[in-house]
Amino acid sequence: MTKKYQFSAVLLFCFFLGFSQEKAIDTVYIFDNQLKNSKKFHKIETLDEADLLKNTTNLSEVLRFQSPVYIKENGRGMVSSPSFRGTTAQQTAFIWNGININSTFLGQGDVNNLNLLGYDQLEIKSGGGSVIYGSGAIGGTIHLNNELSFNKGFHSTLFLEGGSYNTFNSFLKTSYSNDKLSVKVSGNFVKSDNYYEVPEKKYVNLNGEYDNRTFNLGAAYKLDHRNTISWQTQIYDGVQHYPVSSEDFTKTKYFSDTFRSLVAWDFKNKKIQNSFKLAYLQDEFQYFDHIENPKSSGGTADIYLAKNDLNYIYNDKIAFNIIGEYQFNKAEGYKSGISSVSRKAGSAAGLLRWNPSQKFYFEAGIKKDFVEKIETPLLFSFSGKMKVGDWYQVALNASKNFRYPSFNDLYWQPGGNLNLRSEISYQGELGNNFKYGDLKLNVTPYYINIKDMIRWLPNSKGIWSPMNTNKVESYGVESQFDFEKSFGKNKTKFSLGYIFTHSKNVETDRFLAYVPQHKIYGNANYRYDFLEFFVQGMFNGWTYTSDEEKLKDAIKSYFVMNSGINITVLKHYQIGFKVNNILDEIYETTAYYPLPKRNYSANLLINF
Repeated sequence: MTKKYQFSAVLLFCFFLGFSQEKAIDTVYIFDNQLKNSKKFHKIETLDEADLLKNTTNLSEVLRFQSPVYIKENGRGMVSSPSFRGTTAQQTAFIWNGININSTFLGQGDVNNLNLLGYDQLEIKSGGGSVIYGSGAIGGTIHLNNELSFNKGFHSTLFLEGGSYNTFNSFLKTSYSNDKLSVKVSGNFVKSDNYYEVPEKKYVNLNGEYDNRTFNLGAAYKLDHRNTISWQTQIYDGVQHYPVSSEDFTKTKYFSDTFRSLVAWDFKNKKIQNSFKLAYLQDEFQYFDHIENPKSSGGTADIYLAKNDLNYIYNDKIAFNIIGEYQFNKAEGYKSGISSVSRKAGSAAGLLRWNPSQKFYFEAGIKKDFVEKIETPLLFSFSGKMKVGDWYQVALNASKNFRYPSFNDLYWQPGGNLNLRSEISYQGELGNNFKYGDLKLNVTPYYINIKDMIRWLPNSKGIWSPMNTNKVESYGVESQFDFEKSFGKNKTKFSLGYIFTHSKNVETDRFLAYVPQHKIYGNANYRYDFLEFFVQGMFNGWTYTSDEEKLKDAIKSYFVMNSGINITVLKHYQIGFKVNNILDEIYETTAYYPLPKRNYSANLLINF
């Protein structure tokens, strides 16, 4: 065990010794205060800890079954990337407590290297958000949130799970808070041999094992009724062995280490709300082209960030928001042609919020980024929402967003291209929200146009190099139906989503690879007193795997269903059983990498 995890274990043990006390929640400290404003105009899917525990395999499973996002996964627990509204992983921004954490090298995030159970809440927002969240927030944003409650006393949660393929998952979280201080500590460990077979495909998932560890520490202290200081830190390291189709193939693996630390000072009175943040982020990776040999490539990236978010409330109808940010990024590669590079980046954004009545909301924003040696566009956003009646609300959103080239795009050798331009997108959506009693329906048609998309293609010398080649046009509809009802000891919840996506390369008039036209997902949950039963289903339509639209290589449509039962014993103990892929469906989200057939897990959840 490394020193950082020895220190983490000691902290966890000390807090775990605390006893539970029941107190009323005073306030909840949220690190991403901009997301609350977005909910007024955008449909945002919010998943709490109970939702996450229904798909504990990894973050890919959560997004696949409980969100409109399409997940492309190279086998269970392996490299995984998201697709919002017909865009790619590079046009998706991962936001950790209000901070963009996309890789400085790749310009994207690997879903399965973002540990699932270290967060109190997961929120999924479709649509552009570069004015607030910066580069890459084009198709959508995935928010990994931590919260701190005050005046709640001691509380601890222990989760243990065992499953098929010799999978073990454990999570321990403990917290203490009074009216001035709040501290939360958590740790997560996941390990799996991940050896499974799909005989119908003549596939065996050889060399597919993985394991990872995460430690989270959060703290907040109220200096007085106006000032709060807070700290959030996360440490992650993981190992993925990349699957091979035969014992004759060379076995490879990948190490990932992440350290994130964020300090914030929040001031609040009747007129002014100000949040000042300082953050340090470090990402390190090592790739081994043979698991028994020394690493063959790797890199380390460091990000130093300062951000100030000032909100001035002029009166009860008008507010002005000014956001300034500065970053210094540096990176050092190993056998990648990237020796030592650095980049300075800053931005200034202003937003006007107008709320003339209880029936109308308006927000307009403008932003300019300043990135060293890279030309960036002037961005804008516009949102308006009108309450037509108790049964119907309509919201209009339009924005200009962008992504600037990553370090790999610019400096990777051979192939890096220093002449790349930033990707630019224009988009609009019209959200229609209907409500009748306990029934809710959201229908949102959208349109996205991306120009100067950065793609790696063979150049005239046969070397793969990034180029500004594509113009992409995407349009479609996201819709979701929700029903929730409680009566006596009974509680039922049902959600059904349908997504239609039409995403094409304008120059070739061909559909983008790994963008299915149709996706349907549904979740049903019923609880009676101590007993809970849930069912999940997900249909994915025909999906091309290359830009050539070859039907013989396309992934056929599939329907996958999961089900589970939870039994609460003696109030504080919950025993759970789950069956994944009940129908024993043969399916894959990436060509040649089938996901497991029917498999099982059992878990124990203890609340102290």
